[in-house]
Amino acid sequence: MGSATAYHLARKGQKVLGLDAHSRRHKFGSSHGTSRIIREAYMEGPAYVPLVQRAYQLWRDLEAETGTNLLKITGGLSVGEPEGAFVSGALASSRLYNLPYEYLSAEEVGKHFPAYTLTENLVAVYEKNAGILFPEECVIAHLDLAARYGAEIHHNEPVLKWTPQDKAVLVETAQESYLAERLVLTTGPWANELLAELGLPLQVQRIVNAFFEPDSSERFAPELCPVYLLEVPEGDYYGFPYLPGDGLKIGRHDIGDICTPHTIARQVAPAEIEALQTVLNRYMRGGATTFKASLTCMYTNTPDRNFIIDRHPTQPNVVYGCGFSGHGFKFSAVIGEVLAELSTDGATRHSVDFLLASRFSSSRLPH
Repeated sequence: MGSATAYHLARKGQKVLGLDAHSRRHKFGSSHGTSRIIREAYMEGPAYVPLVQRAYQLWRDLEAETGTNLLKITGGLSVGEPEGAFVSGALASSRLYNLPYEYLSAEEVGKHFPAYTLTENLVAVYEKNAGILFPEECVIAHLDLAARYGAEIHHNEPVLKWTPQDKAVLVETAQESYLAERLVLTTGPWANELLAELGLPLQVQRIVNAFFEPDSSERFAPELCPVYLLEVPEGDYYGFPYLPGDGLKIGRHDIGDICTPHTIARQVAPAEIEALQTVLNRYMRGGATTFKASLTCMYTNTPDRNFIIDRHPTQPNVVYGCGFSGHGFKFSAVIGEVLAELSTDGATRHSVDFLLASRFSSSRLPH
C-alpha cells in the first residue's frame, strides 16, 4: 500500500518521501513471495467490486508503464457448500454487478478442470477474470516508478514515532527527523505501534503457506487449473496452480497464531506442512507429492475482516490504511490511489465509506 501511495502521489507532482523499515523485497511483512490471488466476484462483499475493478485497470496500466508482467489471468474457483460463505458471497457479487460466472457441480469442476477432485457435496462459482498477481514485482514497479516521478525512497529506515507540529507532522526515524505537510501511514502489522492512540481493533495473525511438487506439472498448469478459494470441513484455504520454481502453493486462511511482527514464529512445524499436504491431496489429488518449501506471513485483521481507510480524527493531515485482513494485496494499486487523493484533495472519487474506522465502537476512538 505504501509503494502504491508513493507512486500515485509522485505522479500527481507531489514532493514525496517514502520510508520503509526494511530493504527492498524483504520478507518480514505481508507482501513477499511470488503470488497473490486477484478476483472480481468478491465473496467478502459486493462493495469491494468497484475497487477491485479499478485495481485491474491500474495493474494493467502499471504493466504498460513498466513493460513488466504483473498479472496473469487463470480464472478462479470459489468452492464450498452451496450455502457457504465462499459460494454465496461470490454469487452475490456476480449477480449484483452482472459479472460473468458459471455455477458448477463437483462433477462439472472435475470435467472442466481435471486437477480438482472435489467431494460431491461441494459446488463452485467459476469466474474467468480471476488470476495471479506477482506481488514483489508489483511493489518494485510502484517503487521504481515513484522514484522516476521524483519520489525519494529510503529503505532500512524504521519510523520510530510521529508528532503533530502546528499544521505539519514531525516524523522521527532511527536515522533522521523530517517535517512534512502531510503523512500517510501504511504500516501493516506495525499499525498498532504507530497508531496506538486510536485503539484500533487490530489483531495480527501468523499464516503459513506451503509449496509442493505435483505428480504432473501439466495437469496443474495455469491453463488448466484456476486459482481457488476452498471452504471445506477441514477449514478455509486458498491456492494456486503449478508455477515453475514454486510448484503448487496452498495456505490456510481461517486460523493462525496471534502474534506481533516481533514475536511471530518464522519456523514452520512438520505438522503444519502435513496438514496442508493432506488437504491439497484430498481436493487436488496428486498435487502435493513432494514438499518443496514453506513461508510465513502476517494478516492484520479487523473484527469484520474489512479494511480500515480513514483520516486521523484529531490530525486531518494524517491519513492511514490498515487492517487488510489477508485479502488486501490485490487492491493495493487502488488503495494507493485512494490514500493519495485523501491526503492531497481531502476526498476520494472511490466509495470507501464502508471502510471508515467509525464503524467500530466509538468508545475506543477519539472524537
